[in-house]
Amino acid sequence: MAADAEFLIDRRRLRRKLTLWRVVGIGAAILAVGAVGYRARVGEGRIFPASENQIARISIGGFIAGSESTRKLIERVGEAKAVQGVVVSISSPGGTTTGSEELYRNLRALAAKKPIVAFVDGTAASGAYITAIAADHIVARETALVGSIGVLFQYPDVSGLLDKVGVKVEAVKSSPLKAEPSGFSPTSPEARAALSAVVMDTYGWFKGLVAERRGLDEAQLAAVADGRVFSGRQSVPLKLVDELGGERQAVAWLEKEREVPKNLPVKDWKPKSEGGFKLWSALGLGADLLGLDGLAARLRAAEAETAELAGGGLLAVWRPAP
Repeated sequence: MAADAEFLIDRRRLRRKLTLWRVVGIGAAILAVGAVGYRARVGEGRIFPASENQIARISIGGFIAGSESTRKLIERVGEAKAVQGVVVSISSPGGTTTGSEELYRNLRALAAKKPIVAFVDGTAASGAYITAIAADHIVARETALVGSIGVLFQYPDVSGLLDKVGVKVEAVKSSPLKAEPSGFSPTSPEARAALSAVVMDTYGWFKGLVAERRGLDEAQLAAVADGRVFSGRQSVPLKLVDELGGERQAVAWLEKEREVPKNLPVKDWKPKSEGGFKLWSALGLGADLLGLDGLAARLRAAEAETAELAGGGLLAVWRPAP
């Protein structure tokens, strides 16, 4: 019996060691393939250059913070003779107002060269809805979340905590509103009014953009611009989207309304990594090439969260309370 017990223990130890080495091996493979893929993308801009006529798919997901690599990607799509039309596939809660504005203007420049349709494949809220209205037609799934037209400025107030631990932060300022708001002291009425003016000015810009692109009058705009999200089904009569369906319906619109040739393949176009080797990007690419889609999505989400923490300024983002 003792021998049997020792045999079982040895088997369990061996199994644990094998599992560990499998994990290490998979990780090393992802790193290796990711590094090779990264070099290929840096050298050529795409892993496989576009040669056959196609519809380009540009995917916008995660937190929108502005990206030089995305701008360059959009430019490359616009210059590619093989690209006959573009599907902008969106699944994002939004991001910074400046990042969303940049993406919108880049897509409008692309629309002057190629027919564009937006496909909401999950969420197009706040800054991501700004992205959607850059297209001339919006298709959304019935259960997609659309809208959240509004602007947010958030900052922490830790003054109460500092009082409890006996810490006081002193400041010498050139004027009362310099470096406001500060998390080290309660916000003064004057600082709050100044911030509110900035928020409302940007909110007015956002609403004006929606009214212009979607052809809404004042009453129609007021009905959708209170910050809430709508389902895809609700969004059609509200004129936030044009049609319900999937990517197939988006492609069909390009074929029918923009005379894009039928039965063209839809191919993903992805941006180069920005400025040097990035671990998350390389790992995500490696996972893509190995067919580990779920892992690739989680790695890119981690990269987006890092970018969000590093960013600042006004937000056009849908963020439900926990």
